[in-house]
Amino acid sequence: MLNGISRWPGHTSSWLLLFLSACALVGAALYFQYGMGLKPCIMCIYQRTAMIGIMLSGLLVVLINTAPTRFISFVGWGVSSGWGWLIAREHVDILNAPNPFFTTCEIVPNYPEWAPLHEWLPAIFEAKGDCLEDGWRFMNIGMAEWMVIIFAVYFVLCITFLLVRLVGSRRF
Repeated sequence: MLNGISRWPGHTSSWLLLFLSACALVGAALYFQYGMGLKPCIMCIYQRTAMIGIMLSGLLVVLINTAPTRFISFVGWGVSSGWGWLIAREHVDILNAPNPFFTTCEIVPNYPEWAPLHEWLPAIFEAKGDCLEDGWRFMNIGMAEWMVIIFAVYFVLCITFLLVRLVGSRRF
């Protein structure tokens, strides 16, 4: 069984599923922003950026399925999901702070000078909301808390598939 699971990362369809799931979540974020009128805060935008990193990691292997691109994609998937989890966790901490007057978040995204995404694609990466806004809830869990769960699932899946791949097939 372990050997069968270890082959999954070699299949383009597995990476297509990763790509499509991340696309669906980015699409949901854009629906929340434009369809429901929920303005994203800077933490939401950073989480969106991490989700796009996961999406691009999946797309790379869909387009070029080789051992080096799978390795790069595993790294991108792991870093993006780990970073996304940290940002989502920080967002939850901001929302649950005992004194919200002392919790702050940036207004302008802190992207590198060589990649000012908020200037290139403001419709996707511009933050106009407040980090303390937590009006949307599903099953009594807020959006930031859902993102902690989602990024944790992505990270655990990444590590699990990577370890199974390395142990089960003795090759990358």
